[in-house]
Parts: sequence; C-alpha cells; structure tokens
Amino acid sequence: MKNTRAAVLGLSAVLAGAAFAQSHAGGGGSAAQLESYADAAGLLETLSTSGKIDRRSVFFQSLGTNGRACGTCHVPDQAFGLSAAAAARTFARTRGQDPLFAPVDGANCPDARRQDATAHGLLLKHGLFRISIPLPANAQFTISVVRDPYGCAITVDAKTGQEDVSVYRRPLPSTNLAFLSAVMIDGRETVAPLNDGHTFLANLETDLKQQASDATTGHAQALKPPTDEQLTEIVRFELGLYSAQSLDWTSGRLTEGGARGGARALSAEEYFPGINDSLGSNPTGAPFDPSSMTLFAAWESQAVAATPEEGRREAARGAIAAGERIFDTAPLIITGVRGLNDNPTLGKPAAIAAHCSTCHDSPDVGDHSLPVPLDIGTSHSTLPGTESDSSITAALAELDMPNLPIYLISGCPDSSDPSRPAPFYTSDPGRALITGKCSDLNRIKGPVLRGLAARAPYFHNGAAADLPQVVSFYDKRFQMHLTPEQKSDLAAFLAAL
Repeated sequence: MKNTRAAVLGLSAVLAGAAFAQSHAGGGGSAAQLESYADAAGLLETLSTSGKIDRRSVFFQSLGTNGRACGTCHVPDQAFGLSAAAAARTFARTRGQDPLFAPVDGANCPDARRQDATAHGLLLKHGLFRISIPLPANAQFTISVVRDPYGCAITVDAKTGQEDVSVYRRPLPSTNLAFLSAVMIDGRETVAPLNDGHTFLANLETDLKQQASDATTGHAQALKPPTDEQLTEIVRFELGLYSAQSLDWTSGRLTEGGARGGARALSAEEYFPGINDSLGSNPTGAPFDPSSMTLFAAWESQAVAATPEEGRREAARGAIAAGERIFDTAPLIITGVRGLNDNPTLGKPAAIAAHCSTCHDSPDVGDHSLPVPLDIGTSHSTLPGTESDSSITAALAELDMPNLPIYLISGCPDSSDPSRPAPFYTSDPGRALITGKCSDLNRIKGPVLRGLAARAPYFHNGAAADLPQVVSFYDKRFQMHLTPEQKSDLAAFLAAL
C-alpha cells in the first residue's frame, strides 16, 4: 500500500503545485542540522534546514516592550511549543518575573501581580494564555457570562466600545509549519487561503508574516510592528523546522528496524493541500487512504529476542505498531460534531463511520490537509444541566478540565430543530468569534500530531494532562470501545510521533 501511495503522491505533487513540493522536499540537505532534547517519552529531535539553530536570530530576540521573543513561548526543547510543566519550573525559578508571565496574556487576567502563582494558575497547570478577541459587530448571536472565575471574561474596550471576550488557549508549535492548512486554532491569521497547491507556499509565508507581526504587537506588546526584513527572517527560520520524536526509552531509536520516525524522515514527507483528503477533495482525484500513518508498519513483525532486554524492546515496538494500526483501522462513530454532522454538503449525517485517520488524514503528519475546523466537544460546559450530549459528558469526565469562564450563546438555531433557537454553553466559541456565524461555534482546527510527547498538556484548552487522557476522551466521545491494552498501545504510538 505504501508503494502505491508513493506513486500516487509523486503524480499529485505535479498536479497540485510542483514548486512547493520541490522546496519542501529539500528539507534534508547538506546544510541541515539536528538538535535533540530529552522528554518524558525519550528524545525529541528538530531538524533545521538552514543549519544550526541560532539563538541570536530574530526569532529569539525581544522586539516588544515586555521582554518576550517568539522563543519565549515557542521553546526548542518543547517541540517549539510550551509544556505546562516547564512553565511551572520557570515560574518557580524566576518568581514570576520571566517575560513568559507578562500579565497581558500570561496571567488569568491582566491585572495580576507577577509573583502571584494563583493569578497565573491557568498557564502553570494547563499551559494556557488568555486571548482577548473582540466580538464581531455582525455576530448572529449574543454572548453573556454564566461563570466568571477571574473577573475578566468579557470586558469593554475603552477606545472602541467593543466587547472583548477572553478565551484561554495553548500556544501552537512553530515547527512543522510546512504542513499547515490553517494558521492559528481559529484560523484568524489565515489571511491568504492554504487550499491550493499552486499558491500554497506564497500564501503560507504571507500568513506566517501576519501571525508573527500580530504576535509581536500583541503578545510582546511592541509599539510598532516588526520590519519586513525581520518578519522574513522569522518565517524562513520557522519554515525550515521539522520536529518529531526520535527515540523511545524502551523501544529505542524510532528509525531502526525499518521504522521511519524522527525529524529527517518527516522533512521529506510529501504534502500539498488536499493530500489524502477524507472528504473527497484531493486535487488528483485519488481516493482517501485510511492508512494515513505507516511510520511503524515494519515493527508489526517482531524479531526474535535473544535477551530479556531485547524482549522488552521488541514488545515496546510491537505496542507502537499496534497503536498505529488502531489509529488507522479502529472503528469509531462521529456524532454531534459541528463541521461534519451538520455539514449540508455531506447531507447532514447523524452518524459517520470513521477512524482516527478520517480527521487526521495528512500522511504521517496527522493534521487535516484542508481547513476543516471541527467542534469535537472539548470546549463544552461541564456545569450541571448545560450539556445534553451524553457522549460529550462522558468524554469530558475523562479529562482534567481547567476552570474557565463559561459563556451562554443565545440566538443560534437548535441543531436538531433549526426552526427554533437553543442555548449553547461554551468556554470558547472558537471560530465563531472571528466570523460571527452560529455555524462556526466551537469549531477549531486539528493540530499536527508530530512531537506530541514534548508539549503536554493537550487539546486547545490543555484539558488532557497526558496522552492516556487524550485516548480516553476519544474512546468515550466516539464510541471506540477500546480495551485497556488498546488504549495503552494507542498512547504509545502517539508518544512516538
């Protein structure tokens, strides 16, 4: 199957934009440098196609007024993301004085005292930053606060008179960006679309420049945007980064025995908008292949172990391979997901038979190759009487949910009866805060899955403390009915990415 897919993808690159395919496939050239970092599962590695990572480059320089740089929240040894555990260690070491804890968004509310750990609790435990988003003037709904644990859920901008809504989100990694279909959780920085192979690379550079500029004036509180030269340097650096797990403490190197883990192999992965799209929009016309992950297929046949140590290694490799097989083939039932079950182009199906790879369809990468923001339920309220979907309630009970503001969305139609409105409770309205549309409520993008082990916790709101919690959420949410061994295998596979 892999050889067949490789042949199809080779043709696809031509049809979908060869210019991008060539620039992307050159990721493992002679100038490329690898850096490795220990994490809980083993070793993470990052390949920089531009050479050794220069900590004096613009990416690591403070361009604002509060001491922050891009590298403050996008840390190399955390897969260019941020782990909550590392944030907590930094707080303890600096007593909250590190630029990471700038009150503008590194605290539960902007009036926090830097040394008050409680006031930074969401960042320290869940890795969350406060994002203040103005409510669109043309919103199809109204929003009000049901629970406001910190006192700044909705504020009024003194200059514009607009209502600003506080949502709390994890920082996305600034590595593996060459595989993106949308920039930011809600897509708000996708100022140029990423759905056409012919324009993909130019548009991606445009989007990432916009994101870096807004992050500098917002998160770093710069008085003026970066220069175009500075933005170009930042984006070129980011686009040359590929991060993936390279070693598992028990199974050993993730590149041995025919496995294709690690950053170097990732940098050579074929990608273009629509590649292996599960909804039928592959520009080549090729059908969706549910075996989107094949990194560890060679480990399905275990070698004969001569020693107890080799036996443990082969068992660990077998578990990772089994987890990959579960990811590709284990059946699940998608229900109640905005963006899929309410999608008129799909016929608004009440239930969709699927696999993990249905939504994580980019081969050996794990995000969706076209922008398909979804509401899987992670932002839904756990307050009594606010959630009617029993599968969502059961799934949320598997998580370590953060104590977030809860909002009441009014004026949107009931999904089961569009002729009447229904109340909707959420901690994060998602893309609806950008578009103002009821149909976008709670919808967010799925992330690239590589380098997961270095950047816990998980989900946009940090609600899953570890990968076993992620697996338990999906098991309950989509009726997977996995055994304890299958859950363990799937978590092992995710940690090896």
